Amino acid sequence: MEAITPQIVFYILGIPISSTVISTWAAMVLIIASALLISKFSPAALDMIGETLTGIISSVMSVQNTDTYLPLLGALAIFIAVSNSIGIVPILTAPTSDINTPIALSLAVFFGVHFYGVQQKGLVNYFKGFASPIFLLPFEIIGQVSRTLSLSLRLFGNIISGELISAIVFGLVPLIAPLPFVGLSLFLGILQAYVFTALSSLYIDLAVSAK
Repeated sequence: MEAITPQIVFYILGIPISSTVISTWAAMVLIIASALLISKFSPAALDMIGETLTGIISSVMSVQNTDTYLPLLGALAIFIAVSNSIGIVPILTAPTSDINTPIALSLAVFFGVHFYGVQQKGLVNYFKGFASPIFLLPFEIIGQVSRTLSLSLRLFGNIISGELISAIVFGLVPLIAPLPFVGLSLFLGILQAYVFTALSSLYIDLAVSAK
């Protein structure tokens, strides 16, 4: 259990730097370096990644032009996929196995949903539709909070369960046995990135679509 629990590695000006922060930095460096290398040596591959992300978003959203939402949703998809998978590196842990990371990502979606809703409909019209009829407002607020919580717990639960299984099996049989679980963790990591992105696309679509 200790292997998958975030550990304090060092301090910077008295601020504790945990293994989650280090893994997040590593994921960010990997993403940026990969983007720079791909854009330099294979721009077509970068276009293909963009088209794939656009296809995923467009398959969920009913709006005609999804390019406005690609920066947020595409960044979420790539970051979550890399963060879920980087835990296979022995000295790193998946940042999404720390509950703080899924909560932060879900909050980004929460605020993004309302930002795009206000941008599309205007502040007055958006919140008028949000609270209409007025007696349903408490239920709407509960629904907004619960789906944000569900989004974070779903991601966290699936990643931490994979880490737990891999850690337990590795402790019992250190060499060959964990390999299938590593492959399964990679698959589930990509799948969870897709699910998170698809649900985020759906929530934004509900916010920007006319009621």
